[in-house]
Amino acid sequence: MVQKRDYDSIIIGGGTAGLRASIELAKTCKVAVVSKLHPLRSNSVAAQGGINAALRSPDSWQKHMEDTVKAGAYLSDQDAVEFLTKNARKAVIELEHFGVLFSRDEKKKIAQRRMGAQSEERSCYAADKTGQTLLNTLFEQALKRGVEFYDEMFATKIVLEDNVCKGAVCLDIRTGETYVFNTKSVLLATGGYARIFGTSSNSYANTGDSQAMLFREGIALQDMEFIQFHPTGLYPSGILIGEAARGHGGILINNRSERFMQRYDDRMELATRDILSKAMQKEIRSGRGINQNDYLYLDLTKIDKDILDKKLPQVVRLAKDFAGVDAHSQPIPVRPTAHYSMGGIPTDNKTRVLTRDDQPVKGLYAAGECACLSIHGANRLGGNSLLETVVFGKQAGKEMLTYNLSVNRRQVGDESIKEVLVELERIRKSSGNERASEIRTELNELMDKKAGIFRDQRGLYEARDKIRDLKQRLTRVNIMDKGKIFNTEIIEYLELKNMLEVAQAIVYSALARKESRGAHTRTDFPNKKKEYLVHSLVYSQRGNVSVKFKNVVMKNIKPET
Repeated sequence: MVQKRDYDSIIIGGGTAGLRASIELAKTCKVAVVSKLHPLRSNSVAAQGGINAALRSPDSWQKHMEDTVKAGAYLSDQDAVEFLTKNARKAVIELEHFGVLFSRDEKKKIAQRRMGAQSEERSCYAADKTGQTLLNTLFEQALKRGVEFYDEMFATKIVLEDNVCKGAVCLDIRTGETYVFNTKSVLLATGGYARIFGTSSNSYANTGDSQAMLFREGIALQDMEFIQFHPTGLYPSGILIGEAARGHGGILINNRSERFMQRYDDRMELATRDILSKAMQKEIRSGRGINQNDYLYLDLTKIDKDILDKKLPQVVRLAKDFAGVDAHSQPIPVRPTAHYSMGGIPTDNKTRVLTRDDQPVKGLYAAGECACLSIHGANRLGGNSLLETVVFGKQAGKEMLTYNLSVNRRQVGDESIKEVLVELERIRKSSGNERASEIRTELNELMDKKAGIFRDQRGLYEARDKIRDLKQRLTRVNIMDKGKIFNTEIIEYLELKNMLEVAQAIVYSALARKESRGAHTRTDFPNKKKEYLVHSLVYSQRGNVSVKFKNVVMKNIKPET
């Protein structure tokens, strides 16, 4: 049975970007948030360290902008970064007025701390639960304004016809029913795709769903080769130990009890995340991992107990619960973990989704980690992810409000609905000899080994060919549960299908960029190259994947290379 729903706007994804947009839209529009999770389980909850804003002197938005562009290896579009940093202070004040309980300093002002590669103490925080605090508050504000929520709803198709977005078709996980959302505008806010790696700080839901849906529709994806590995993922789970732990004095040591970062960067543990992750991986590869294993230690034992308990309570608890370590007296086992997706759906500063010819798709928007403006360039500055979600979440809401005034609600055509129904029925009746869980494990291991922190042409070619094989094997997956209610096997299949599309986009983009820049390191091309100071665009036409490049937007900050 097909359920049809009409809205002025729908938002796919219930994290901080989607919720902030919904608050803006709810002023005059009928709006719904569609999410495969309950919003309070969105991956935004994992953002621990803080949200950047130049609140007071000697900091300034200009310094914030310069730090962002330099951390991004000059691949950031500087017009987007300028908009972000100029609006940061206002965004944080708005959050405080919404009810976000930021930590306070001795003067009772919003407390700020320094994170990696920042020239000033700039990250506003709520202990080490900043993302969770923002998410809870924005959810409350959305409910207050009458936003409607469809939880446990899996988006299967964004309906595009003649460069116009007409709505979306979704699967209700609880009932197995198909829902059709007819609307004027759609915002994609589904987060990143780092779960394609075996060791990841992301929730299991971060499978690149919106990126894959648009990739199949012929929309290009931008800068997909840039995946940030956070240096301190808890060993062996990969759960994030936030940058704030190093900001408050945590140090990294190897099996010789050496503070090894002195060999790699003068900023030590507060270097950029790409530099730290590569240094840690080199230490491990050189046999200096703890007990010759593939992890190192993050030592917090020199930090005052009161600071640990008041400013890093979640870090202390995670270390105890998931590694059996008392962070007050024992070092924490850590290793780099796939964390953040700098690439994604190309958008302009109005958050409009762009075709590969840089034309906006009418009625389709993207914000947050699933989008690529590009603010973060080749490597994201710590504390900018939450900021991007609230600044450009609000911007998306404002742009959609204006757009909605100029159009009538569209109707999803019967052919699009039939296409989804036929595909779901085919999956449900699948009876091959493959298991989706086994293919997913193979994909995780493949991406870790061939497309992780260090890459080369041979490994990427192997990954490309293996992904083709895994996509073929996906068609032979056996779905044992033939029912409709909470059929998690079908969801697992759909997520894996999306992950394979995203993995293919990453590998092709990584092959095309024959240099090392930020989070993309080619051991066969170890240096930056001037000709690659450009964005990559990967797209698929009738199964053929191609990559082209487009220029970075430059303003006042001139690249060093």
